[in-house]
Amino acid sequence: MLTLASKLKRDDGVKGPRASNSASDSTRRVSVRDKLLIKEVAELEVNLPCTCKVSFPDPNKLHHFRLTVSPDEGYYQSGKFQFEIEVPDAYNMVPPKVKCLTKIWHPNITETGEICLSLLREHSIDGTGWAPTRTLQDVVWGLNSLFTDLLNFDDPLNIEAAEHHLRDKEDFRNKVEDYINQYAR
Repeated sequence: MLTLASKLKRDDGVKGPRASNSASDSTRRVSVRDKLLIKEVAELEVNLPCTCKVSFPDPNKLHHFRLTVSPDEGYYQSGKFQFEIEVPDAYNMVPPKVKCLTKIWHPNITETGEICLSLLREHSIDGTGWAPTRTLQDVVWGLNSLFTDLLNFDDPLNIEAAEHHLRDKEDFRNKVEDYINQYAR
């Protein structure tokens, strides 16, 4: 899986202590982000929640991956929800960019894929936003928790979905199931 890590080790072995300063050396430089990602992806694969699956469209680009969350309880049980995660060059000083690719009826996720999760905010009033000490594992666990204990009807991004839940919980449940049947199988 960690093709990039293998490549880095091979490249380090090729470069001797007296390597020349040619243009090819500058292309071998690895960003801080990529070094962090090698470590974090390995840890993530070991500590992934059982309801989550990570996939890398290009195994040499650890900064771009997909997360599938398949909740095993609650309103969203039996759905499969895909998220696209892009880790910017300034990572870990700034959070990853996350978008939900699956159309969903959720108070904290818009139908266009925007997500309300405090740890994804660069600046947060309540102090729970992004910090350089956070990792991809925090992001994955946070996204997974949006379907269970972080499901928040009191501070929604999708106000219509939250109001729907307050008005009629059974009809809300039916609409969630309709979305799952139509978009999340």
